[in-house]
Amino acid sequence: MLRFLLVRTASVIPVLIILSIVTFAIIQAPPGDYADYIRSQLINQSGASFEAAEAQAQAYRVAHGLDQPMVIQYFAWIKGIITQGDFGYSMFYNKPVADVVGERLPRTLLLALVCHIFASILGIGFGIWAATRQYSWIDSLLSGISFLGMTVPRFLMALIIVYLMVFHFNVSEIGSFFSPQYGGAPWSWAKFADLVHHVWPVVAIATFGGLAYNMRVMRGNLLDTLNAQYVETARAKGLSGSAVVMRHAVPNALHPLVMYQGVVLPYMLTGEIETAIIFSLPTVGPAIVGSMAVGDVYVTATFMMVLSATLVVGNIIADMLLAMLDPRVRQYGGA
Repeated sequence: MLRFLLVRTASVIPVLIILSIVTFAIIQAPPGDYADYIRSQLINQSGASFEAAEAQAQAYRVAHGLDQPMVIQYFAWIKGIITQGDFGYSMFYNKPVADVVGERLPRTLLLALVCHIFASILGIGFGIWAATRQYSWIDSLLSGISFLGMTVPRFLMALIIVYLMVFHFNVSEIGSFFSPQYGGAPWSWAKFADLVHHVWPVVAIATFGGLAYNMRVMRGNLLDTLNAQYVETARAKGLSGSAVVMRHAVPNALHPLVMYQGVVLPYMLTGEIETAIIFSLPTVGPAIVGSMAVGDVYVTATFMMVLSATLVVGNIIADMLLAMLDPRVRQYGGA
């Protein structure tokens, strides 16, 4: 098992290197940088002339290395990460990128993990329920819900909920985790309830999409497994229907679903990010949009690298879980 983990981990390094190059190149591709944002701010807010604003912008480029070719900027960024753990300085937030990431990333990961747990438990349960009642009205209802969850964009669901909350339920506290009276207060049940009151739309929308995928995959896997010969043999031996399903069919139907978790976890993370952008929660999503709008390249590149790494890490976790369930994976995977 240790060798299996080492092989999988070693394969991550070249993937992350390629991802960092592609990410940095894509972010740098659009014209303009943070110095252009400074120039526009000087002209619009301070009334400076274009020549004076451009001179200050150019001085800012030279001082922060923005006038260097993209290749030099990339290697300087990577060198800082490897040698000092320095992800650069956020020009927009006026503090190190590591501080911006450290402030927003844990909230995003926690919300995504909560959504992932809910989506996995509910999706697997509903998938079993639908498969064991194939072609019934329950199966049709759950299949319809799954279809909606897989096809309706999450940002659209978020916009609809925001509209209903603001214009029909007169909710004024949107865009924060806590009400003003609980912002700096110590943790209590009242503060936790206030947190749930503010984040439930994000959790519900992200969970709904993941639940739909899990339910559909589990339903299909279990239907295939229920038609297998060993399941028919278990039935012929006189085992009850629940014993056949839970003891023989479900454990084997979970194997493809475990592999699928490597994709579901990043899916839940992007779902939280999309929804958080609509609700303006102080998580990764709004930070990415804000940094891209002003050309704060190091914030954008770091966040995109982290999101890309979650896909790789999610697949490693899925491989490890599958190796624990199926010895054949350990044998042929290098364990």
